[in-house]
Amino acid sequence: MTLIIVLILVAIIGYAVLCYNGLISQIESVRNNQKQIDIQLDRRFKVFESLINVVKKYMDYEQTTLKDVVALRNQAQQAQASGDEKTRIAAENKISNIASGLNVVFEQYPDLKANQNVMQLQEEIVSTENKLAYAKQSYNDSVERYNANKKSFPTTLIVSAFSAKVDFDFPYWQLSEQKIAEQESYTVQL
Repeated sequence: MTLIIVLILVAIIGYAVLCYNGLISQIESVRNNQKQIDIQLDRRFKVFESLINVVKKYMDYEQTTLKDVVALRNQAQQAQASGDEKTRIAAENKISNIASGLNVVFEQYPDLKANQNVMQLQEEIVSTENKLAYAKQSYNDSVERYNANKKSFPTTLIVSAFSAKVDFDFPYWQLSEQKIAEQESYTVQL
């Protein structure tokens, strides 16, 4: 009889260890996806700098754009350093809005549209924004998987027991308030 009890206890402890390790793996996945976003954000900033340097002779707009992008980038980096992900996400989203508006500006300058360097950089911006969107989606997916797993039973017991190590609130990138509320109120139906 004691052997059965010992086996049951070992099975419960083994399952708890598996749940804990699974949560740690998902947390690391979220952090890795967050680093992938950082890589794309750095790439985007460098492409912006290059583009603005090329178009300086064509328009005054670049001064405002450069100042806005640099200010937003600095705001995002300060927020990242202080751990304020919501402010960082807001600043990076504003940079994305600037990037989406560049095509309209290019239409106003026929000579600029004909410049090969500008065209290549414009393609780089589009490519970077696409890669960034993919990285954000991958990050959001990993956050959603982690949140769903930590709310499931019996994993929620492990989260309660080791909350300092495995209970994190990762912010979503570019989701509407309704979608965030929907995901945060997710419950497992038994």
